Amino acid sequence: MAPIFDRLRRRRADMPFCTAVVPAAGSSTRMEGQDKILLTLGDYPVLVRTLQALEACTRIQEIVVVTREDLIVPVSQLCRDFALEKVTHIVTGGTTRTQSVLNGIREASPQAGLIAIHDGARPFVTQEVLEEVIDRAAQCGAAAPAVPVTDTVKRAMNGIVEETVDRDTLFAVQTPQVFEASLIKAALQRAVEEGVTLTDDCAAVERLGMTVALTRGDRANIKLTTPTDLDLGLGILNGRGEFV
Repeated sequence: MAPIFDRLRRRRADMPFCTAVVPAAGSSTRMEGQDKILLTLGDYPVLVRTLQALEACTRIQEIVVVTREDLIVPVSQLCRDFALEKVTHIVTGGTTRTQSVLNGIREASPQAGLIAIHDGARPFVTQEVLEEVIDRAAQCGAAAPAVPVTDTVKRAMNGIVEETVDRDTLFAVQTPQVFEASLIKAALQRAVEEGVTLTDDCAAVERLGMTVALTRGDRANIKLTTPTDLDLGLGILNGRGEFV
């Protein structure tokens, strides 16, 4: 067994320093005006659950949280109350998600070889999802977890169906999305300079002509966006044996 453990130790030693950037600066307009990251889900605030998952990941060395200016104090207090030791910076976001993420990346340690960008309102990410996507990004430079689309997808214009899309080639992409640090910084900087609206961070890298690898996602790794999602979240907790 000794050679196996030796290989595992060498593999971990070879892993690049990884900084998790957590955008948590949204307006929560679809959550009926409530700050979703501060809402309690079971016994913990949503953001705390998210940060605890990242904190537990041995492949992540530091965490940078990006939030609104009015949430800096409460978020800082949560990090103290729940002893989130890997959180090194809590910074103010920008006018767009892309700018907010870029603000967070600029606070990453100079040692950071990888940046893992994970939604603050996505608290159910598992260690398996985290480890697989970080390992893949370390190999190829850009990776994201995804799940196959199971619904039939139509392309429509003005309420009229134009075609049915082959769902065998469609995937719903989740976070964390993990990138070589200099690559994602350059990609997001260009997107900001060109005023491009992006729905995720992979798109910034794709615009540079780079490829993004997909790893196995988890259907429970949902983003809490609407009040209905909170009910789904409670169901996920119950399914994991955390009865609330």
